[in-house]
Amino acid sequence: MGRILAIDYGVKRTGLAVSDPLCIIAGALETVATKELERYIAQYCTQNDVSTIVVGKPSQMNGQPSETMKYIEPLVARLRKAYPDKKVVLHDERFTSVMAQRTILESGIGKMARRDKALVDRVAATIILQSYMDSISF
Repeated sequence: MGRILAIDYGVKRTGLAVSDPLCIIAGALETVATKELERYIAQYCTQNDVSTIVVGKPSQMNGQPSETMKYIEPLVARLRKAYPDKKVVLHDERFTSVMAQRTILESGIGKMARRDKALVDRVAATIILQSYMDSISF
């Protein structure tokens, strides 16, 4: 079984997280410029055993897709085409940015570091991944 790679897509920056080899623990991986995302994923998947790619699915409070879905749906289609051997799934990401900011605040990280939006993106991706893994574990 390969690792699970999670994506917290943003128009400018995208946070990434990855599971441990046993798919038990999620860990922050990287924040990349969104225009470099697919190249980064290709390189990462070449160097690591990845079986699943989880893409955060942004939704509004009423459950309707958020505006960002117009970018995410084509990304998911490209990933499925590029990696037919990998499972590519969407997973609800509501509140992950808020949870990420709260987690960072509670961790005791200094005020200047908390302003690092790339850190928030990585932590949000980690939360998406852990939520996904919790939803599939039995």
